[in-house]
Amino acid sequence: MRKIFQLHVEGKNRDRVLDAVKHEIRKYIKRERRRDLPEGADFWDFDCQFGRTKEEAAVAHLSALTGLINELAAEGGTQFYVEILAKPAKRKPRLPGEAQSADEDGMDEGDEEA
Repeated sequence: MRKIFQLHVEGKNRDRVLDAVKHEIRKYIKRERRRDLPEGADFWDFDCQFGRTKEEAAVAHLSALTGLINELAAEGGTQFYVEILAKPAKRKPRLPGEAQSADEDGMDEGDEEA
């Protein structure tokens, strides 16, 4: 999806237009995630860019898009460009030292803090 969204549409409530834009983006992401994965892939990953115009667009994480849209709307922006491209990806295995377990804080399950 490569699209410029207008936030100011004559005769429509700005908040409703903003909600409709977010809904369209979420709907696109859900539709892409339903597609069949190619052999060897675990999930669909997304390359995203966001900016006021196509030329100003910068790389953004998928989970940050809604926040960026809200920021732009709060500043009074009238339009924005978003690019979301799906790509197949494979999950990386977790290394034993990456995730902290509950017993690493030095307390047993029966102990309580005083």
